[in-house]
Amino acid sequence: MEKNKIKRIHFVGVKGVGMSPLAIIAKEAGMDVSGSDVDQVFITDEELIKAGIIPQVGFDPARVEGVDLVITTSAHGGRENPEVKKAIEKGIEVLSQGEALGKFADGQIFGKKFAQICIAGSHGKTTTTAMIATMLSQSRLDPSFAIGTGVIPSLGASGHFGRGKYFVSEADEYFADPLNNKTPKFLFFNPKIAVVTNIDFDHPDIYPTIEDLNKAFIEFTKKITADGVLVVCGDGELNRNFLKRVSVRRVTFGFSPSNDYVLERVTTNPDKTFFWVKSHGALVGEFSLKIFGEQNALNALSAVVVGFELGLSTEQIKKGLSAFSGTKRRSELVGQMENGALLYDDYAHHPTEIKETLSSFRKAFPKHKIITVFQPHMYSRTKILFNDFASSFGDTDLAIIPEIFPSFREEPDPNFSSSLLAQEIKKHSKEAIYFPTLPDVVKYLASQKFDKNTIVLTMGAGDVYQISKELVSNG
Repeated sequence: MEKNKIKRIHFVGVKGVGMSPLAIIAKEAGMDVSGSDVDQVFITDEELIKAGIIPQVGFDPARVEGVDLVITTSAHGGRENPEVKKAIEKGIEVLSQGEALGKFADGQIFGKKFAQICIAGSHGKTTTTAMIATMLSQSRLDPSFAIGTGVIPSLGASGHFGRGKYFVSEADEYFADPLNNKTPKFLFFNPKIAVVTNIDFDHPDIYPTIEDLNKAFIEFTKKITADGVLVVCGDGELNRNFLKRVSVRRVTFGFSPSNDYVLERVTTNPDKTFFWVKSHGALVGEFSLKIFGEQNALNALSAVVVGFELGLSTEQIKKGLSAFSGTKRRSELVGQMENGALLYDDYAHHPTEIKETLSSFRKAFPKHKIITVFQPHMYSRTKILFNDFASSFGDTDLAIIPEIFPSFREEPDPNFSSSLLAQEIKKHSKEAIYFPTLPDVVKYLASQKFDKNTIVLTMGAGDVYQISKELVSNG
């Protein structure tokens, strides 16, 4: 691919949270950008329109006429999508989202090679990436970044083509294309700094065992440049087992005193989180965030380490973290119902994430009644982690479970329903209700006599977030 010949780029599935930041980056880099997608509401709609990228509805092969590069995902048919098939037929280069992101950072498309800061891990990638990008932006380093969400208050859009030398991006372990390219996306990167927030058993559809997942992450660490470093959480058995097999220079962080950077005295309320950081017994400083949750303090600690590795001062790091105010779908306050109940939304879709998120809400709102609407995502994940899901709702007062949101990656299972999960949750002495559809959930919530001491939290990787906005507008 000759970068100087790339003028027009077409994105198939441009509304996706992985694709939208790429499209915005390409637009800011001076490319002529077009994109297509389905006629549904996405959390990226606002930022795409603001960037002047208007998604075309549906998929028409004629749209690739005159295009120099097509970028696609495994969604919407992947390489079988009519636009992608036409591009291949015409000899137009087609890249997966993961390949394209790696080439963007390596300078193979825009001609500018960056020092890559890549954030991997089973949980916390989006928040941590946004924290680090905010920290560098506040330090006037104008980083490029690609973050898998919608609008980020402290940054604006989820993608940016900066003038600085750093490219901050999420590094996803999922396959580039499960049908055609089983390369984990993060192997397309060459990070100077690689962050691994944690390792947990997820994506059972492509990683049947934790050992399969471990091998992928070990390969990722081998992509770190010779002068680079691995910043990794040193807490927990899975993380420690992973560390034993890593040969690159590493800096560890976490709650355990054995880490290089240690988190202490975490205090949280609905508006802020405060925490202390020590390194080898010496106090580094006290830091604050405008978001709540112990897990966010841990994410921020990894950003602190990255800041020091880049030569930032303690004050620069403090300023950057204090400017961060969260991202879309991560403990996001959506609004308030007419009866006073607060509506929050979160992307948690794994048992560990559910437990940590609900624990954070319970600590931040100790006297509130917490109603959780959890929409399971993917039949394979729900079935394999069934017992873990069932025991994850200890910090909620009521779990409302709508039907499973099926992924495009798998066929629905007519013999399995999330009604089974609701029944199993009840065995753990928690109240749970099953509803077959989201409109049923909306109708139920709207009929309840909640008050200002109630939290309604929607949770999941599907489209459950849309009901919060409906309840705010209709409540």
